[in-house]
Amino acid sequence: MDAVFARGEATAAEVHAAVPDAPSYTAIRTMLRILVDKGCLKIRQDGPRYVYSPTERRATAARSEIRRLVDTFFGGSIANATAAFVEASSAKLSDEEIAQLETIIKQARKK
Repeated sequence: MDAVFARGEATAAEVHAAVPDAPSYTAIRTMLRILVDKGCLKIRQDGPRYVYSPTERRATAARSEIRRLVDTFFGGSIANATAAFVEASSAKLSDEEIAQLETIIKQARKK
């Protein structure tokens, strides 16, 4: 998905070239087909090749995947997911990051 988002649209060959330590070209095509089947990508034919593009903006897709991650691994608890991210971080949070989190929490309280 990252390779397709970066270009706006991409062929399987372009995705294969963009992925570091990529699996085989056939594996890339299979992954792209799965992403089409799941509704993450749309496909159009351009001569003999297929061109893939995202079905939604990157930010929208990221929010959707975060919700799925929180539901799957943290029982829907945003607090537990946030705690896991903070605890798993190998670096300390900067004062700026802590201030950002505090602002987000204050805004959530107002809702």
